Amino acid sequence: MRVAFFGTPLWAVPVLDALNRHHQVVLVVTQPDKPQGRGLKPAPSPVAQYAEAHGLPLLKPERLKGNGGFLRAFREAAPEVAVTAAYGKILPKEVLEVPPHGFLNLHPSLLPKYRGPAPVQWALIRGEKETGVSIMKTEEGLDTGPLYAVWRTEIGPEEDAVALSERLRDKGIELLLRVLEDLPRLTPTPQEGEASYAPLLTKEEGRIRFAESAEAIYNRHRGVQPWPGSYFFHGDRRVKVLALRPEPGEGEPGVVQGVDREGVLVGTGKGLIRLLKVQPEGKRPMPAADWARGYGVGPGTRLA
Repeated sequence: MRVAFFGTPLWAVPVLDALNRHHQVVLVVTQPDKPQGRGLKPAPSPVAQYAEAHGLPLLKPERLKGNGGFLRAFREAAPEVAVTAAYGKILPKEVLEVPPHGFLNLHPSLLPKYRGPAPVQWALIRGEKETGVSIMKTEEGLDTGPLYAVWRTEIGPEEDAVALSERLRDKGIELLLRVLEDLPRLTPTPQEGEASYAPLLTKEEGRIRFAESAEAIYNRHRGVQPWPGSYFFHGDRRVKVLALRPEPGEGEPGVVQGVDREGVLVGTGKGLIRLLKVQPEGKRPMPAADWARGYGVGPGTRLA
């Protein structure tokens, strides 16, 4: 089929690659170049880099709504269908109406659960045991469209947002290709069940809440990878947590219970967490036990 693709981050590149290998990609649409690195020089998105490397037609509109130039170019590309994967912009009605078969969205959740831009992260933070991926027909509402295909899976006990989102994406690519094969003969079904929203993470979401249970702290840690990551404060200095695990036991929330070669045991609302690897502000990553020795952290020290 003649396919237009809308996507931006590295996560979306394998979706575009699969479409490029199995269909005719007539247009790639991505976000404008963004400042990156120390020099803050504008750099193209990973999707833009792929499109340029493979000679695919590419557009980077600042906005879609009311953008006559973009709309003309989109119509001239004459896609039969469009696919979105982590594009990052709301699609207006005039854009949605261009392809005869509409827009398909690869969304890594069991819609209508976790509509929005961070479904994998919030599924982990909220301790879900099951998730999945949906192929949805895009409407004007936020992830409200009917579904062409859904795949369910248990969440691995040690999976973080990076590993889980990649696994869901890869399965989603299989579903997407299958849907595209039969698209003219398929009728999507409305979403059923209670809806929930998964907003973009803020830096504050990474702060460890020691009053929560050890299991909830661990789930949050998995959900905030790779950004903003887990952290706490020792005095007025931020300390990133690169690895931790929950353990049985009791202790006052945020108070260090012990330090040994394995790490630093800290009390929580229920159970203990063991800090295994940390990175103090302005320093390199190090074993948590080394950090504790170097910064005078021992039983009774309060972390916040």
